[in-house]
Amino acid sequence: MRQRVVRVALTAALVAVVLLAVPLALAIRSSLYADQRDTLERAALSGAVRVSPDYATGDPVELPVPSADGRLGLYDPALRLRAGTGPRTGDAAVRQALGTEVAHGRSGGDLVIAVPVSHAEHVIGVVRASSSAAAVRDRVLIAWAVLAGVCALALTVAVLVARKQARVLAAPLEDLSRHCRAVTAGDLSARAAPSSVAEIDQVAQTHNEMLHMLTELLRHEMEFTANASHQLRTPLTALQLALEAGLAQDDAQTRPALQEALATTRRLHGTVEEVLRLSRSRGLPRRSAPDTPVPRLLRETEGRWHGLFARDGRRLECGTPETSDDVRVPGAAVTEILGVLLDNARVHGRGTVRLTARDLGEAVAFDVADEGAVGGEAAQLFNRGHTGAAPGSGIGLSLARDLAVSLGGRLSLTGRRPATFTLLVPVRQEEAHPAGDG
Repeated sequence: MRQRVVRVALTAALVAVVLLAVPLALAIRSSLYADQRDTLERAALSGAVRVSPDYATGDPVELPVPSADGRLGLYDPALRLRAGTGPRTGDAAVRQALGTEVAHGRSGGDLVIAVPVSHAEHVIGVVRASSSAAAVRDRVLIAWAVLAGVCALALTVAVLVARKQARVLAAPLEDLSRHCRAVTAGDLSARAAPSSVAEIDQVAQTHNEMLHMLTELLRHEMEFTANASHQLRTPLTALQLALEAGLAQDDAQTRPALQEALATTRRLHGTVEEVLRLSRSRGLPRRSAPDTPVPRLLRETEGRWHGLFARDGRRLECGTPETSDDVRVPGAAVTEILGVLLDNARVHGRGTVRLTARDLGEAVAFDVADEGAVGGEAAQLFNRGHTGAAPGSGIGLSLARDLAVSLGGRLSLTGRRPATFTLLVPVRQEEAHPAGDG
């Protein structure tokens, strides 16, 4: 931010200096050469006034004394030097001045001005004034050097001012960025401090108001989740106790139904715990302990869902796992995610549903596929509240995706026809310890 502000200011100052300095440098050069020509012309005119018509008959001519680096001479119509200093024979400027006009030119590295001397409407001679062009060029270079120094000073001042303004502008933005990183890290109490820049203060105030509203919203949601979980766990616990008491009675007819009901309430209790854990994680990965071997989890899932698919006239196939018993995953969370996927396949899919597990080394991939098809955008399937005919519509896949993220894994659509969802879960393999000597 600071370097960008300095670069912008320096670029603007540099453009302004170039646009002003280049024309000014050309104007200085033109002005110095024009001043020197005017000086030479005045000297030549002053000499022409002193020339008498009788100079041709030997009357002496007294020309003004030229400058230190200049020369002043009188030439007759035959281009011969008659008085003063200069080349013995008149040059092009002298020949041009014989045509009754003032001549300007260069000759041998000199600036030359030639002024005709007239008498009775006839040119009787030419006064030639000259000076070294190198002296004028030196003055031009000195003036340009002074101009360059002024430009360098202007650019230096511009850089210093830009750096100061960059600090003024960047400091509150850097402070706001630090507060945003603190909020990202989980510190919802961080607030941006006011600064001396009104526009940045408006952004900081809006940021603080937004953060306050989000904090209140999260607090209300967490309180609601905690209250709802408490209210659900209490009757579930009572129901479990009642079912366990019913199982204690020796009634062979009701025992299977009571056992199934007890298993259902325990699964419901685990679902409530997973939802509560997810709400406390605030969407950040917070892995549960890997406690269930993958083969056992597949067997339990097949036993739980086989009857539901059978009642609908459909088949559920759980492929032989490619994993061993020492590969474990968080059982409750993975069971909940697979339950969402199987329920969506049962409600929205078609034909046989296949659940398989693949060992990828650092993770296990669970594939749930049916013979149906998925339409629409894949990303919309995981949006909370999305409804439609596609498998996974509604809140189910959104909850399953959040649970997968909380485990450090990923849930994604990997096939449209047939419809296939894949859950990747990091795993922990149990190390084999050698038996001790007896």
